Amino acid sequence: MLKIAWSKCYAHPLPEGHRFPMAKYELLPEQLLHEGTISNNNLFEPKIADAKSILACHDEHYFNRLKNLELTKAEIRKMGFPLSVELVHREQVIMQGTIDAALYALQHGVSLNIAGGTHHAFSNRGEGFCLLNDIAIAAQYLLDNGLKKRIMVVDLDVHQGNGTAAIFQNNENVFTFSMHGEKNYPLQKEQSNLDIELDDNIDDAAYLKILKNNLPKIVDEFEPDFIFYQSGVDVLASDKLGRLGLSIEGCKERDRFVLQFCKDNNIPIAASMGGGYSEKLSDIIEAHANTYRLAQKIFF
Repeated sequence: MLKIAWSKCYAHPLPEGHRFPMAKYELLPEQLLHEGTISNNNLFEPKIADAKSILACHDEHYFNRLKNLELTKAEIRKMGFPLSVELVHREQVIMQGTIDAALYALQHGVSLNIAGGTHHAFSNRGEGFCLLNDIAIAAQYLLDNGLKKRIMVVDLDVHQGNGTAAIFQNNENVFTFSMHGEKNYPLQKEQSNLDIELDDNIDDAAYLKILKNNLPKIVDEFEPDFIFYQSGVDVLASDKLGRLGLSIEGCKERDRFVLQFCKDNNIPIAASMGGGYSEKLSDIIEAHANTYRLAQKIFF
């Protein structure tokens, strides 16, 4: 059965100006339930991640200051969200959601988190709407508990997974692969194991050719036994922050290729939602929903 992490706190209300991008966390599961792609049995509600799991990737001083709401105004500004007890709680639940999704993926081949993909969080700071790094925390959890030995992060959000790259820069058991807009945030990129920088307005055909030429090659060379997938839909041409040129169908084909590749090669995959900032909320929901539809179709 497809298992999907979701909690009511994912749709945590924010002050005016931040509400729009948060609406998808409530609307996406409603859409999937309404159309019959999933039932309530597919959804599970994660608890809060424990400190041990978080501190395996994050600096203790930073984490304590985050929990106690002691970050400076400059740090909060870089993070992008107004800091609150509720926001920190939400973030810790998201972290556990991706850990749990990884454990379900070990059982069923795939699992997803309707949140996460917080790839801009470094070990000692938050950036770009990311406080803690769920993919890094879940990957380290699998390694530390002897559940997997070689993990690949496939980050196809429009923004480079800079925090993830920095956290794992000296870890030979994790391969970080990021395909992202060359001229997009962050201005100063970190070094992933493989970075592919994309031109503005790249279309479906060119994007998919690059992905399909590189992912199999990397897997052949690194031989991962688990993949974390950052499935941001800010690659769409309609995205306000994206600068790329993909259609909803192109984004769907991207997801289909990644999921089918993992299925065909018996590599468990856990997906986190990532970004999406199109003008029309319906475009965001449709593009994200395709990831879940495909996971259900391909694996079950």
